[in-house]
Amino acid sequence: MDNTISEFFSEATALRMARFQSEHDIFSKGKLSLVIQFTRMAKERAFPLNAADFQTDSKGQVTGIGGGNLKKILKDHGITKQLTSEGGRTSRGSMGLMMEYVDFLNQWNAEEPVLLDEVENYWAEEVRKFFNNQPFILSSDTSRTIQANLNDLFEQAKKRERENKGTRYLGVLLQHLVGAKLQVVLPEGSFEIHGASVADSPTDRSGDFVVENTSIHCTTMTGDLLMEKCKANLRSGSKPVIITIQERVHTAQTMLEDAGIADRVEVWDIQQFLATNIMEHSGFAQNNRNATLADIIARYNQIIDAVETDPSLRIEFDA
Repeated sequence: MDNTISEFFSEATALRMARFQSEHDIFSKGKLSLVIQFTRMAKERAFPLNAADFQTDSKGQVTGIGGGNLKKILKDHGITKQLTSEGGRTSRGSMGLMMEYVDFLNQWNAEEPVLLDEVENYWAEEVRKFFNNQPFILSSDTSRTIQANLNDLFEQAKKRERENKGTRYLGVLLQHLVGAKLQVVLPEGSFEIHGASVADSPTDRSGDFVVENTSIHCTTMTGDLLMEKCKANLRSGSKPVIITIQERVHTAQTMLEDAGIADRVEVWDIQQFLATNIMEHSGFAQNNRNATLADIIARYNQIIDAVETDPSLRIEFDA
Protein backbone atom coordinates (compact mmCIF):
# COMPACT_ATOMS: atom_id res chain seq x y z
CA MET A 1 0.00 0.00 0.00
CA ASP A 2 1.15 3.53 -0.76
CA ASN A 3 1.56 5.40 2.53
CA THR A 4 0.19 8.58 0.98
CA ILE A 5 -3.18 7.07 0.07
CA SER A 6 -5.63 5.80 2.65
CA GLU A 7 -9.20 6.28 3.74
CA PHE A 8 -8.02 6.11 7.36
CA PHE A 9 -5.42 8.88 7.40
CA SER A 10 -4.60 11.91 5.29
CA GLU A 11 -1.68 12.33 2.94
CA ALA A 12 -0.24 15.00 5.23
CA THR A 13 -0.35 12.64 8.21
CA ALA A 14 1.20 9.86 6.15
CA LEU A 15 4.10 12.03 5.02
CA ARG A 16 4.97 13.11 8.56
CA MET A 17 4.61 9.59 9.92
CA ALA A 18 6.61 7.97 7.13
CA ARG A 19 9.48 10.40 7.69
CA PHE A 20 9.56 9.71 11.45
CA GLN A 21 9.25 5.98 10.85
CA SER A 22 12.15 5.95 8.42
CA GLU A 23 14.40 8.13 10.60
CA HIS A 24 13.92 5.79 13.56
CA ASP A 25 13.72 2.53 11.60
CA ILE A 26 10.30 1.58 12.99
CA PHE A 27 9.71 -1.54 10.94
CA SER A 28 10.38 -4.34 13.42
CA LYS A 29 7.63 -5.94 15.46
CA GLY A 30 9.03 -4.61 18.75
CA LYS A 31 9.11 -0.97 17.65
CA LEU A 32 5.73 -1.18 15.94
CA SER A 33 4.27 -2.71 19.09
CA LEU A 34 5.57 0.18 21.17
CA VAL A 35 4.43 3.09 19.00
CA ILE A 36 0.91 1.87 18.35
CA GLN A 37 0.33 1.24 22.06
CA PHE A 38 1.87 4.55 23.02
CA THR A 39 -0.39 6.32 20.52
CA ARG A 40 -3.44 4.78 22.18
CA MET A 41 -2.23 5.93 25.61
CA ALA A 42 -1.48 9.42 24.32
CA LYS A 43 -5.14 9.84 23.38
CA GLU A 44 -5.93 9.97 27.10
CA ARG A 45 -3.41 12.78 27.77
CA ALA A 46 -3.30 16.45 26.95
CA PHE A 47 -0.56 18.08 24.91
CA PRO A 48 2.23 18.72 25.48
CA LEU A 49 3.01 15.13 26.43
CA ASN A 50 5.46 14.44 29.26
CA ALA A 51 7.70 11.41 28.77
CA ALA A 52 7.99 10.95 32.54
CA ASP A 53 4.27 10.12 32.68
CA PHE A 54 4.86 7.02 30.58
CA GLN A 55 7.71 5.48 32.57
CA THR A 56 7.51 2.85 35.28
CA ASP A 57 8.61 3.81 38.78
CA SER A 58 12.01 2.23 38.16
CA LYS A 59 12.35 4.30 34.96
CA GLY A 60 13.39 1.10 33.22
CA GLN A 61 10.36 0.45 31.05
CA VAL A 62 7.52 2.20 29.29
CA THR A 63 4.39 1.85 31.38
CA GLY A 64 1.20 0.31 30.03
CA ILE A 65 2.97 -1.71 27.34
CA GLY A 66 2.18 -5.43 27.10
CA GLY A 67 1.02 -8.28 24.93
CA GLY A 68 -2.58 -8.21 26.14
CA ASN A 69 -2.94 -4.49 25.52
CA LEU A 70 -1.38 -4.80 22.07
CA LYS A 71 -3.70 -7.66 21.13
CA LYS A 72 -6.74 -5.56 22.06
CA ILE A 73 -5.60 -2.56 20.03
CA LEU A 74 -4.84 -4.66 16.95
CA LYS A 75 -8.20 -6.39 17.26
CA ASP A 76 -9.86 -2.95 17.14
CA HIS A 77 -8.25 -2.60 13.71
CA GLY A 78 -9.34 -6.04 12.55
CA ILE A 79 -5.89 -7.60 13.03
CA THR A 80 -6.02 -10.96 14.79
CA LYS A 81 -2.43 -12.12 14.37
CA GLN A 82 -0.06 -11.84 17.33
CA LEU A 83 2.67 -9.32 16.65
CA THR A 84 4.64 -10.05 19.82
CA SER A 85 3.69 -11.63 23.14
CA GLU A 86 5.71 -9.02 25.06
CA GLY A 87 4.04 -6.14 23.23
CA GLY A 88 7.34 -4.31 22.80
CA ARG A 89 7.79 -3.91 26.56
CA THR A 90 11.25 -5.49 26.66
CA SER A 91 12.49 -4.36 23.25
CA ARG A 92 15.95 -2.85 23.26
CA GLY A 93 15.79 0.93 23.00
CA SER A 94 12.08 1.15 23.79
CA MET A 95 12.59 3.92 26.34
CA GLY A 96 14.67 6.01 23.98
CA LEU A 97 12.19 5.52 21.14
CA MET A 98 9.31 6.54 23.41
CA MET A 99 11.09 9.79 24.28
CA GLU A 100 11.84 10.50 20.62
CA TYR A 101 8.20 9.83 19.80
CA VAL A 102 7.00 12.21 22.53
CA ASP A 103 9.23 14.97 21.13
CA PHE A 104 7.96 14.27 17.61
CA LEU A 105 4.29 14.44 18.62
CA ASN A 106 4.79 17.56 20.77
CA GLN A 107 6.58 19.40 17.97
CA TRP A 108 3.90 18.39 15.49
CA ASN A 109 1.13 19.53 17.84
CA ALA A 110 2.86 22.87 18.31
CA GLU A 111 2.51 23.41 14.55
CA GLU A 112 -1.01 22.02 14.16
CA PRO A 113 -3.35 19.72 16.11
CA VAL A 114 -2.27 16.07 15.92
CA LEU A 115 -5.09 13.71 14.98
CA LEU A 116 -4.08 10.70 17.05
CA ASP A 117 -6.82 8.52 15.56
CA GLU A 118 -5.17 8.97 12.18
CA VAL A 119 -1.76 8.33 13.70
CA GLU A 120 -2.97 5.07 15.24
CA ASN A 121 -4.53 4.06 11.92
CA TYR A 122 -1.19 4.67 10.23
CA TRP A 123 0.62 2.36 12.64
CA ALA A 124 -2.10 -0.28 12.26
CA GLU A 125 -1.56 -0.21 8.50
CA GLU A 126 2.18 -0.62 9.05
CA VAL A 127 1.48 -3.68 11.22
CA ARG A 128 -0.60 -5.14 8.38
CA LYS A 129 2.26 -4.51 5.98
CA PHE A 130 4.66 -6.18 8.40
CA PHE A 131 2.56 -9.34 8.39
CA ASN A 132 2.01 -9.23 4.64
CA ASN A 133 5.72 -8.85 3.96
CA GLN A 134 6.64 -11.97 5.87
CA PRO A 135 7.65 -14.93 3.69
CA PHE A 136 5.59 -18.08 3.51
CA ILE A 137 6.85 -20.90 5.70
CA LEU A 138 7.35 -24.44 4.42
CA SER A 139 7.86 -27.00 7.17
CA SER A 140 10.82 -29.37 6.95
CA ASP A 141 9.12 -31.89 9.24
CA THR A 142 10.04 -35.26 7.73
CA SER A 143 7.65 -37.10 10.06
CA ARG A 144 4.84 -35.80 7.84
CA THR A 145 4.29 -36.39 4.15
CA ILE A 146 5.59 -33.93 1.62
CA GLN A 147 2.02 -33.34 0.48
CA ALA A 148 0.92 -32.51 4.05
CA ASN A 149 3.67 -29.91 4.40
CA LEU A 150 2.78 -28.45 1.00
CA ASN A 151 -0.89 -28.29 2.00
CA ASP A 152 0.11 -26.18 5.00
CA LEU A 153 2.04 -23.86 2.68
CA PHE A 154 -0.94 -23.43 0.37
CA GLU A 155 -3.26 -22.80 3.32
CA GLN A 156 -1.04 -19.86 4.29
CA ALA A 157 -1.55 -18.41 0.81
CA LYS A 158 -5.32 -18.92 1.00
CA LYS A 159 -5.44 -17.23 4.40
CA ARG A 160 -3.42 -14.28 3.14
CA GLU A 161 -5.84 -13.89 0.24
CA ARG A 162 -8.80 -13.90 2.65
CA GLU A 163 -7.15 -11.23 4.79
CA ASN A 164 -6.26 -9.07 1.77
CA LYS A 165 -9.22 -9.01 -0.58
CA GLY A 166 -8.35 -8.79 -4.25
CA THR A 167 -4.84 -10.21 -3.84
CA ARG A 168 -3.50 -13.33 -5.53
CA TYR A 169 -0.99 -15.50 -3.75
CA LEU A 170 -1.97 -19.14 -4.25
CA GLY A 171 -1.84 -19.01 -8.03
CA VAL A 172 1.56 -17.30 -7.98
CA LEU A 173 2.93 -19.91 -5.56
CA LEU A 174 1.65 -22.70 -7.76
CA GLN A 175 3.05 -21.33 -11.02
CA HIS A 176 6.51 -20.55 -9.72
CA LEU A 177 6.84 -23.83 -7.80
CA VAL A 178 6.10 -25.57 -11.10
CA GLY A 179 8.75 -23.42 -12.75
CA ALA A 180 11.26 -24.28 -10.01
CA LYS A 181 10.63 -28.00 -10.42
CA LEU A 182 10.99 -27.77 -14.19
CA GLN A 183 14.34 -26.07 -13.69
CA VAL A 184 15.47 -29.07 -11.65
CA VAL A 185 14.45 -31.73 -14.18
CA LEU A 186 15.02 -29.97 -17.53
CA PRO A 187 18.15 -28.63 -19.24
CA GLU A 188 18.87 -24.93 -18.80
CA GLY A 189 17.22 -22.80 -21.45
CA SER A 190 14.64 -25.40 -22.46
CA PHE A 191 11.73 -23.17 -21.40
CA GLU A 192 11.01 -19.57 -20.37
CA ILE A 193 9.76 -18.21 -17.04
CA HIS A 194 7.48 -15.18 -16.85
CA GLY A 195 5.81 -13.25 -14.04
CA ALA A 196 2.54 -14.77 -12.87
CA SER A 197 0.62 -11.68 -13.98
CA VAL A 198 1.92 -11.91 -17.57
CA ALA A 199 -0.84 -13.24 -19.81
CA ASP A 200 -0.13 -15.94 -22.38
CA SER A 201 -1.35 -14.11 -25.48
CA PRO A 202 0.88 -10.97 -25.38
CA THR A 203 3.96 -13.22 -25.26
CA ASP A 204 2.73 -15.64 -27.96
CA ARG A 205 2.83 -18.46 -25.44
CA SER A 206 0.42 -21.38 -25.60
CA GLY A 207 0.62 -21.86 -21.83
CA ASP A 208 2.36 -20.72 -18.66
CA PHE A 209 5.24 -22.99 -19.64
CA VAL A 210 5.98 -24.37 -23.07
CA VAL A 211 8.33 -27.35 -23.18
CA GLU A 212 8.88 -28.97 -26.59
CA ASN A 213 5.31 -29.57 -27.83
CA THR A 214 3.74 -29.51 -24.35
CA SER A 215 1.81 -26.51 -23.05
CA ILE A 216 1.54 -26.41 -19.25
CA HIS A 217 -1.29 -24.39 -17.70
CA CYS A 218 -1.01 -23.54 -13.97
CA THR A 219 -4.29 -22.58 -12.35
CA THR A 220 -6.20 -22.58 -9.09
CA MET A 221 -9.53 -21.95 -10.80
CA THR A 222 -10.53 -23.83 -13.93
CA GLY A 223 -12.97 -22.13 -16.28
CA ASP A 224 -14.19 -21.79 -19.85
CA LEU A 225 -11.16 -19.73 -20.88
CA LEU A 226 -8.83 -22.53 -19.85
CA MET A 227 -10.90 -25.04 -21.82
CA GLU A 228 -10.59 -22.83 -24.89
CA LYS A 229 -6.82 -22.63 -24.41
CA CYS A 230 -6.60 -26.42 -24.22
CA LYS A 231 -8.67 -26.78 -27.40
CA ALA A 232 -6.39 -24.29 -29.14
CA ASN A 233 -3.37 -26.29 -28.00
CA LEU A 234 -4.83 -29.47 -29.47
CA ARG A 235 -5.69 -27.79 -32.76
CA SER A 236 -2.09 -26.57 -33.10
CA GLY A 237 -0.66 -30.00 -32.31
CA SER A 238 0.44 -29.11 -28.79
CA LYS A 239 -0.18 -31.38 -25.80
CA PRO A 240 -1.96 -29.48 -22.97
CA VAL A 241 -1.29 -30.23 -19.31
CA ILE A 242 -3.23 -28.65 -16.44
CA ILE A 243 -1.55 -28.37 -13.03
CA THR A 244 -3.85 -27.25 -10.25
CA ILE A 245 -4.37 -27.68 -6.52
CA GLN A 246 -5.59 -31.02 -5.23
CA GLU A 247 -9.18 -29.99 -4.54
CA ARG A 248 -9.62 -28.59 -8.07
CA VAL A 249 -8.58 -31.71 -9.99
CA HIS A 250 -12.09 -33.17 -10.10
CA THR A 251 -13.53 -29.84 -11.31
CA ALA A 252 -10.96 -29.64 -14.09
CA GLN A 253 -11.64 -33.21 -15.17
CA THR A 254 -15.40 -32.60 -15.21
CA MET A 255 -15.01 -29.50 -17.34
CA LEU A 256 -12.74 -31.36 -19.76
CA GLU A 257 -15.35 -34.09 -20.04
CA ASP A 258 -18.05 -31.52 -20.79
CA ALA A 259 -15.75 -30.01 -23.42
CA GLY A 260 -15.20 -33.43 -24.98
CA ILE A 261 -11.42 -33.45 -24.52
CA ALA A 262 -10.96 -35.29 -21.22
CA ASP A 263 -8.95 -38.09 -22.84
CA ARG A 264 -6.57 -35.64 -24.50
CA VAL A 265 -5.55 -33.38 -21.59
CA GLU A 266 -3.45 -34.36 -18.57
CA VAL A 267 -4.57 -33.04 -15.17
CA TRP A 268 -2.12 -33.15 -12.26
CA ASP A 269 -2.32 -31.74 -8.75
CA ILE A 270 0.62 -29.61 -7.66
CA GLN A 271 1.10 -31.52 -4.41
CA GLN A 272 1.71 -34.85 -6.13
CA PHE A 273 3.57 -33.20 -9.00
CA LEU A 274 6.15 -31.88 -6.53
CA ALA A 275 6.14 -34.80 -4.09
CA THR A 276 6.82 -37.37 -6.81
CA ASN A 277 9.78 -35.40 -8.12
CA ILE A 278 11.22 -34.90 -4.65
CA MET A 279 10.97 -38.59 -3.81
CA GLU A 280 12.54 -39.62 -7.13
CA HIS A 281 15.45 -37.18 -6.88
CA SER A 282 15.98 -38.20 -3.26
CA GLY A 283 16.32 -41.81 -4.33
CA PHE A 284 13.35 -42.45 -2.02
CA ALA A 285 15.77 -41.91 0.90
CA GLN A 286 14.16 -40.01 3.77
CA ASN A 287 17.48 -38.41 4.71
CA ASN A 288 17.82 -36.84 1.26
CA ARG A 289 14.28 -35.48 1.04
CA ASN A 290 14.87 -32.06 2.54
CA ALA A 291 18.00 -31.43 0.47
CA THR A 292 16.01 -31.99 -2.71
CA LEU A 293 13.13 -29.85 -1.49
CA ALA A 294 15.56 -27.12 -0.44
CA ASP A 295 16.92 -27.03 -3.99
CA ILE A 296 13.43 -26.48 -5.42
CA ILE A 297 12.65 -23.74 -2.88
CA ALA A 298 15.96 -22.00 -3.57
CA ARG A 299 15.15 -21.97 -7.28
CA TYR A 300 11.62 -20.77 -6.50
CA ASN A 301 12.98 -17.82 -4.49
CA GLN A 302 15.37 -16.95 -7.33
CA ILE A 303 12.38 -16.87 -9.70
CA ILE A 304 10.45 -14.59 -7.32
CA ASP A 305 13.39 -12.20 -7.12
CA ALA A 306 13.74 -12.18 -10.91
CA VAL A 307 10.16 -11.84 -12.17
CA GLU A 308 7.99 -10.63 -9.26
CA THR A 309 8.02 -7.40 -7.25
CA ASP A 310 6.51 -8.67 -3.97
CA PRO A 311 9.17 -10.13 -1.60
CA SER A 312 6.44 -11.63 0.60
CA LEU A 313 6.01 -14.29 -2.10
CA ARG A 314 9.31 -15.85 -1.03
CA ILE A 315 9.28 -19.13 0.88
CA GLU A 316 11.34 -19.73 4.01
CA PHE A 317 12.44 -23.35 4.29
CA ASP A 318 14.69 -24.32 7.17
CA ALA A 319 16.03 -27.75 6.38
